[in-house]
Amino acid sequence: MRRTFLLLAKATISILLLYFSLRWVNVSALADRLSRFQPGWIVLAVFLLLIQVAVLAVRWQKIANACGAQLTFVPALHMNFIAAFFNQVLPSTVGGDGARIWLLARRGAGWARATYSVLIDRIVGLVALALIVVVCLPWTLNLIHDPIARMVLLSIGFGALAGGLIFMLIGTRFGNWFDQWTVSRHLAAASRIAAALCRSPRSISFIAACSFAVHFLTVVVAWCCIKAIAAPVGFSHVLFLMPPVILISTIPISIAGWGVRESSMIAAFAFAGLAESDGLTLSILFGAATFVVGLAGGLVWILSGLKIRAVAQLDESEAVTNSQ
Repeated sequence: MRRTFLLLAKATISILLLYFSLRWVNVSALADRLSRFQPGWIVLAVFLLLIQVAVLAVRWQKIANACGAQLTFVPALHMNFIAAFFNQVLPSTVGGDGARIWLLARRGAGWARATYSVLIDRIVGLVALALIVVVCLPWTLNLIHDPIARMVLLSIGFGALAGGLIFMLIGTRFGNWFDQWTVSRHLAAASRIAAALCRSPRSISFIAACSFAVHFLTVVVAWCCIKAIAAPVGFSHVLFLMPPVILISTIPISIAGWGVRESSMIAAFAFAGLAESDGLTLSILFGAATFVVGLAGGLVWILSGLKIRAVAQLDESEAVTNSQ
């Protein structure tokens, strides 16, 4: 009952934010942009998002193996596609994380290792995104002059980096304290694994390269959406404005980030002196492209249903064997 209520609440937030987003922009300008729609650019955007899923799978495979999960590329790719589907139907962009944990745990990795790998993977992605936001601040602040908007940018960028640093310190500096309780003990264990990855130049370089590639692909996809409507927005505008919007849209208060992403994009475009309707159109097309990839993930989930059931039956057989 509680989960249903939360889901309905987040759906309501998405609908309300989308409604107000449409109220804030010039609808006739939005219709004019859509009348020039060039589908070829969206096809390219979807293709790039598919490549992004593969890069995410490579990064997660590296992290999962460091956690002792013994994950190979093909299963990681399948599970990431399935996660892309659940990202579209569960709150914010973290719904797929739960799907990945469940799928990897059922494959024999165990709940602890599966949770560690997904948690570290999520934190790595957010820290890399925050780092991009911080590095781009000198140029972003030249675009945005509103003091409140600047404060928000500084807060989300440095705040996310501080969160990543705190996560690292949990296991390396405060492990003795966190090891006293079950839940915090697992958090400390995940922190120590992340710290070990950071101490390996080869591992951290590989993971960082994958992370920045993922976020660069996001920017290019957004630029493709802009080209699809022939809006007068440069690649640099998308590079400086898209990462903060994506970082904000990860807040789990809506369905698949819908509404939060649109309102944030409208605000970002307005503060940068760009047309608000172009920001809304970009966000909608970007969301539509990710939705198509989510549908592909749903198809992968359906086709792999027998495999998932087979793993579940294997787990049940092992449980019976161990009890005898």
